[in-house]
Amino acid sequence: LFPKSPLRSLFRYQSHKQPQQKIMTLTTVVGSSGSGKTTFLNDVHRFNKCTYIRQYHTMRPYIPVSKIPNFDPTRLPYWDIYVNEGKADSIQVGGTMAGEFTAGLSGGQRKLLLFELICQRMANQSELLIALDEPFAGVTEDFVPFIVDRLNELRKKHNIVLVTNDHVETLTQMADNTITVSAIDRTIVKVNDMEGVERQKAIFALSLGDHYEYHSSMDDLKFFVQTEILAPSLLGVIMFSVFAHALFVAAFWDSSTDSAALILVAGSIVAYFSVNPYLLSLTEWRNAMEEEAEALMHSSKAMNRGLKTALAVSLVFLLSWAEYGVVQATVSGLDDIEQWVAMFFDSASMTFPLICLGIYTKLAFQQVQILGTMPFLLMIFLSTTFSPGSGVEGLKELRYLFSRFYWWCIVPGVQDDMEGCPDEDLNTLYMILASLVGLCIFLFVQMVGSIRYNKSDKKMSKLLESMQDEDFHQLQVSLYGEKALRRLNHLGSTIRSDSEQDV
Repeated sequence: LFPKSPLRSLFRYQSHKQPQQKIMTLTTVVGSSGSGKTTFLNDVHRFNKCTYIRQYHTMRPYIPVSKIPNFDPTRLPYWDIYVNEGKADSIQVGGTMAGEFTAGLSGGQRKLLLFELICQRMANQSELLIALDEPFAGVTEDFVPFIVDRLNELRKKHNIVLVTNDHVETLTQMADNTITVSAIDRTIVKVNDMEGVERQKAIFALSLGDHYEYHSSMDDLKFFVQTEILAPSLLGVIMFSVFAHALFVAAFWDSSTDSAALILVAGSIVAYFSVNPYLLSLTEWRNAMEEEAEALMHSSKAMNRGLKTALAVSLVFLLSWAEYGVVQATVSGLDDIEQWVAMFFDSASMTFPLICLGIYTKLAFQQVQILGTMPFLLMIFLSTTFSPGSGVEGLKELRYLFSRFYWWCIVPGVQDDMEGCPDEDLNTLYMILASLVGLCIFLFVQMVGSIRYNKSDKKMSKLLESMQDEDFHQLQVSLYGEKALRRLNHLGSTIRSDSEQDV
């Protein structure tokens, strides 16, 4: 199809006739549309500790390219353009996130960025497996030589498996291995000349490679500060919160003490909806951050999750003080510090589940939105604070699960109407414990999920052991060769579950 393709001359291809020079391998996965090529690659990534660049790889669009830690953007073929325009320090990754478009690099430029990123990261390591989905998609012909050059550089030390619909014939001829998947029978694949190979066996045989080691440094913390704390999205939340709380003061100025409960309800609603847009964006942030980690942009998913959680909790903490301040400015009799404690833990009970679901699960945006806002909805129905003493017997006993109930037990004007308030010296303790109910439920579900993942991992390990026969060995030899296989065998199996992948 491409007799004069630049790929043929650019690839420093080593012939099968020179096995003594061939150390690392290039494997292409081909097949018709809908045959499951990308699914095959996803499974390889799932079962192997490999670096993965997706066809449409997601990155946070507001990241300044020059701020990526331990990365030299001057090696990008288009970087001189931004240097000459004076934009080298400000150009962002670009793209769309949470419905907002950010100007920056084009789609093809982002793909070149990813290739250069993993090249620089992997320069001092070896024996890794790299998975690439459609590496030439979205890239114009003038930048194809750059990608080919990076592939050549990578395959000096690492094995590569890629899916492509571009330059198929040329790449197949250049590849050391070709895996053909079928849209008719997805349980088997063809590996080189070996017909009818069990799909799962092929994935296991291919899934060999060392674990990439990224050592965190202060540069990673600085990167988080620059991209998240100094981000326009956080500034937007702060500006909106200032506006909403200022409007609150103007609207409820000089309110009567008899309206204290209503003022507190209004204050809690303003605080909740001030932080809510930021918390709802956590889902897309998590998805982008995880794909960035797959392409080695930063140190780890765990570190970024922890820092983002701390930032979100800090925002809730600060807004509770803002809520406390505007309430003090508009109504008297609520200046006890216990009122602030109640405000913070009431906000925590409604926002912590949303933070956890957005950052620590794989749920889609709509699922996070529904489940994450459920504590707020249930508080309205079951805390009995909107109509003290009302509700069906038995159902209203659930009021003890809501920190809002204990808060109302110390609010002047309504505390005498609340039914079943605990002793005053225990009320604050119960309030704090009730605010953690949603978090405890989340942790329990996560623990159950972890147990299930561990069982799945053990089941997969047993399946791998059952497949390790002479055919399996010959399949790995076909893919990697005897010499390379001996070098890789010390690594053992790199099978892992989704729970391990999240680390």
